Amino acid sequence: MNKKVLLAGESWTSTATHAKGFDQFASITHHNGAEQFLALFERGDYAITYMPSHDAQTHFPMTLEALNEWDAVILSDIGANTLLLHPDTWINSQRSPNRLKLLRDYVAAGGGLMMIGGYLSFQGINGSARFRNTPVEEVLPVRCLPYDDRVEVPEGFTPECVTQHPLVHGIDGAWPHLLGYNEVELKPDATLVMQVPGTAHPLLAAGQFGAGRTLAWTSDMSVHWLPPEFSSWHGYERLWRNSLDWLTRRNG
Repeated sequence: MNKKVLLAGESWTSTATHAKGFDQFASITHHNGAEQFLALFERGDYAITYMPSHDAQTHFPMTLEALNEWDAVILSDIGANTLLLHPDTWINSQRSPNRLKLLRDYVAAGGGLMMIGGYLSFQGINGSARFRNTPVEEVLPVRCLPYDDRVEVPEGFTPECVTQHPLVHGIDGAWPHLLGYNEVELKPDATLVMQVPGTAHPLLAAGQFGAGRTLAWTSDMSVHWLPPEFSSWHGYERLWRNSLDWLTRRNG
């Protein structure tokens, strides 16, 4: 039976104004940054349900029972406000469940949670992802900084493996370059698997909270921090499969 994984986030909408002499018009484009990731799991042991950011505000699970239907949850480039401000609260001033607390309780009871980096992950651009001092940060293997945590590396950096771990099993040879990441701090009881060379900043970290497991990958799942050279590399699929294998292994 396939293990069930919920991927929330990794989508955005952009607007543009086109000026042509005297005239102008606007256009709107919807972007899906998860396409390559999802293509890896079209067949196999994992059934991935993709919930874009604009759907997650309303449809992300509202009860612990609903969350427990998933073997693992991935948050990628989706800020805390999207999970905190259900339309019932944001528009109608009604009480609604705190889904950050539900994620903490889900992990404590044995669930797996991974956060993947981006402009609205960890603390994010201008600090607007806002996961610092939240129940989600409580379970992650890293701490968020109190300000804009993006580190842009336009010249690229090569990930550095610092310990042998199931997360990097079967990934041989040099890793392709990355173009940026979210700066975070490793928690004392967490395992640092990969780091940004010359900085000791965590790139891939693993931890445990209660009966569950958590992961932090501080670079991107797709553009712009993760370039085509990385997503076309043989280790791209192995990295994510290893991550899900480790997250959903409850013992050992």
